[in-house]
Amino acid sequence: MATSDFVLGGLASVGATFFTNPIEVVKTRIQLQGELAARGTYVVPYKGVLHGLLTVARNDGYAGLQKGLAPALCFQFIINSCRLSIYSAATDRGWMHNQQGEVSYGLGLLWGAIGGVVGSYCSSPFFLIKTQLQSQAAKEIAVGYQHAHTSLTDAVRQIYGRNGIAGLWRGSLAALPRAAIGSGAQIATFGKTKALLVQHDWVTQPTLNSFCAGLIAGSIMSVAMTPPDVIATRLYNQGVDAEGRGLLYRGWLDCCVKILRSEGIYGLYKGFWPNYLRIAPHSTLVLLFFDELRDLRERLGS
Repeated sequence: MATSDFVLGGLASVGATFFTNPIEVVKTRIQLQGELAARGTYVVPYKGVLHGLLTVARNDGYAGLQKGLAPALCFQFIINSCRLSIYSAATDRGWMHNQQGEVSYGLGLLWGAIGGVVGSYCSSPFFLIKTQLQSQAAKEIAVGYQHAHTSLTDAVRQIYGRNGIAGLWRGSLAALPRAAIGSGAQIATFGKTKALLVQHDWVTQPTLNSFCAGLIAGSIMSVAMTPPDVIATRLYNQGVDAEGRGLLYRGWLDCCVKILRSEGIYGLYKGFWPNYLRIAPHSTLVLLFFDELRDLRERLGS
């Protein structure tokens, strides 16, 4: 695995995150509103993507649209460095190809899931802090548990001071299904789609090929990962007791069951549209930037 691929994967995701973080803020809050309450029995401060963006800007200021940006950048750099460098290594070594030499969707799922799991676990503290900072809002539009962090460093200090290193990795194992499903679907679809577009002579120009494959991969990814993403958001944002145990959920399965019982299947798809509107362009930009940066590296090295 080339060290440069690790760095390029992280840089690609950082560039995309600047553009998509405001939608991530809205998505996080939509996923938390009406937590464990039946549909129609709670106030809905965020009524969609556009309304959510306007509501955040009106009540939290325009800076509120970039809440959690610092941990989001750290999270994206680490998880995509792992995911994309593992994907690159698997592709270069032929591990994603079947015996006929064609890109295998199943092997793409496997290597994408492995990269997602590794990256998710390593970057878990930043996802935890990102979620908690993004959920913080003015009293009039607050949803979910409200943490009293003022910044990334303050959050690290508070969490570590109360619960030690284990507190920073709280929820990390429960978030692995989100990473495995989302990353597996994205990487497998991206690799297979790129190959099919070239094979059938539909889109052969390299940059446009990466763009189209990334867009399709992001669409598949958003459908596959919204339920585990809702669960991860709830687990990371919940308050904890003195021993560091969650106040609402004991783990991934307990959270899933409680959401289904209280909110129905709709609860697991809360925030689907902001998730889609974030993931589709984010996935497109990350994978496009990654391919372009790799091409740039090859041109500079030749």
